[in-house]
Amino acid sequence: MTGLLIVDDEEGVRRSLKKVLGKDGYRILLAENGKEAIDIVRDNDQDIETVISDFKMPGINGLETLIEIGGINPEITRIMLTGYATMESAIESVNSGIDGFLTKPFENIELRAKVREYNIKKRLKQFVSEQILAELQRKGRSIIPRKQKVSILFSDIRGFSEMSGKMSPQELCDILNSCYFSPLDNIIFEYNGTLDKHIGDSIMGVFGVPISYGDDATRAVMSAIEMREKMAEINKNLSQAGRKISVGIGISTGEVMAGIFGSHRKKEYTVFGPPVNLASRLEHLAEEDQILICDETYREVRNVVEVEKMNSFNVKGMEREINTFNVLRKIREKT
Repeated sequence: MTGLLIVDDEEGVRRSLKKVLGKDGYRILLAENGKEAIDIVRDNDQDIETVISDFKMPGINGLETLIEIGGINPEITRIMLTGYATMESAIESVNSGIDGFLTKPFENIELRAKVREYNIKKRLKQFVSEQILAELQRKGRSIIPRKQKVSILFSDIRGFSEMSGKMSPQELCDILNSCYFSPLDNIIFEYNGTLDKHIGDSIMGVFGVPISYGDDATRAVMSAIEMREKMAEINKNLSQAGRKISVGIGISTGEVMAGIFGSHRKKEYTVFGPPVNLASRLEHLAEEDQILICDETYREVRNVVEVEKMNSFNVKGMEREINTFNVLRKIREKT
């Protein structure tokens, strides 16, 4: 989606915004009022990424227009632009789920930066940490689909079916959210990883997109070690209630296709490629408290962790045997 719809009853404002935002590669559409804007979105909802609407207009006002547009396609970034910038209207816009708030008169460079910021936040705030969002906004990075070398982490609970069979649905929900998903998701964010998804009791994290720091494999492995330590700490408390969460982790490194994929109803920032399948396979092979990594990951972390060489195995779709290593500890922890 590259379409940007500008809604304002003043022709001069429409022309000015078109000139400024056209420099960022948007396909600009114009509407004089809310009704016209809503009709345009209905006809082009899959092509429009952003709508900027004036607040005070004859007929349907800007807030009503943006709320209606959000109902047509919730993926569209909706930004309010007004010369009547009161705290009341700003609060009303935020409470209605509007993604951004701009005021007239506007400064061209700041306006372009703000539109980029709101678009990035709209698409990535559920997947990445605030640090990565800030970096993307500072550098104006694009999040269009691209190939990128990454490290992928999968975590999964061992014996989940048996565990779930002994708990009520509410008990299972509470223990998963508070003692598994929340703490481990936070660790991925702390190491500037991207939370890709939860698949049942599995967590998928990616290190290297949308921003690579050059030490992505190291951060993936260090986050896995911290996950293992965190689960050991959590299990000390759970053991008092006769509970335990046993986790296995797999990590692979390689080139993937990264971007936002999906339908009008559901989109995800995710990655595709053989390394994803390999990381999943390593996670399935991992026993309780094991962190299994592939040979390419090992080459990048061999100076920071101590490992145990495991058996090689074949993966469907990959021509060579995969060498596997069990991460024991950080090297600096050796005595």
